[in-house]
Amino acid sequence: MAEITIFEDEAFNVANLILTLNDDHVVPGQIAASGLFTEQGSTTIVQQIEKSGTTLQLVPSAPRGSGGQAVIADKRKLIPFNTVHLPQPFTILADEIQGIRAFGSRTELMGVQDVVNARLDKARRQLDTTHEYQRIGAIKGQVIDADGETVLVDIYQSFGIKRPKAFSMGLDNAATDVSAMCVEVLDAQEDELYGLSSTGARAYCGRNFWKKFISHDKVRESYLASEAAATLRGDRRKPFEFGGITWERYRGKVGGVPFVGDDTAYVVAEGVEGLYISVFAPADWMETVNTLGLPYYGKLEVMRMGRGVEGEAQSNPLHLCTRPLATRELTI
Repeated sequence: MAEITIFEDEAFNVANLILTLNDDHVVPGQIAASGLFTEQGSTTIVQQIEKSGTTLQLVPSAPRGSGGQAVIADKRKLIPFNTVHLPQPFTILADEIQGIRAFGSRTELMGVQDVVNARLDKARRQLDTTHEYQRIGAIKGQVIDADGETVLVDIYQSFGIKRPKAFSMGLDNAATDVSAMCVEVLDAQEDELYGLSSTGARAYCGRNFWKKFISHDKVRESYLASEAAATLRGDRRKPFEFGGITWERYRGKVGGVPFVGDDTAYVVAEGVEGLYISVFAPADWMETVNTLGLPYYGKLEVMRMGRGVEGEAQSNPLHLCTRPLATRELTI
């Protein structure tokens, strides 16, 4: 029969729990699955971001006492950003493992690991949802906290960049040449990329925007002829290409609140190195001080009087768009 002392096994140390959390898994969320954001680790909790014109970039760290990246003239400015601390605490009581015992080929250790992994898996799913929400915020230019109100990062305000007016696609007018509107959107995006090449553009669409778009007379014929419509007549939410943009219905939401507004869409440039970044700082534990940050961390500690273990999974991200004007907001 398993006892609380089983948590002294090496299987439950910080290194192994971190490995468990960061192991390959099914990636949730359309933004995460797309690979749009480039992930990298950092040894610090504060990221120095350089603004040069309307372009933002990370400033590399350097050993204390050594030279760093030169800041030229007054056109460039260093702005510090704190990574966001996302702790996910949990407890496993002794009563939850007291009935676990070896049976057949399974061992007490394997049984307890199942209990721990179940908690870690739940914590990770919630962190993944939060990452998706914050990445959408970075695309919009404003990362919002879980309460839906507190602004964690306002990219436009922090860098003194004026938020551009949303681009109306004129979808309420049957005579609108939607293909020509797409050209205008792509031209505006191209101007902000300053010659950087991309592999394409993708629009993440809210519910009402998507309905209006695929039912517009100038789009409908092209959509119905697409492979997506031909292979899935019963579900008209599959991505398809029109006007040089891949259009995709975005479905992420929590508590009935969509991450992308129903009447809006956001066009992003794909394949542009460093355009969308996710930086991860180390956990706030002694074991991880001055180490390169990872997306997820996990740790267990025995509770007072041996009544169970307290656990925590955490992530410390900073999600940013380094050329915010290259993302174009669309309205119906």
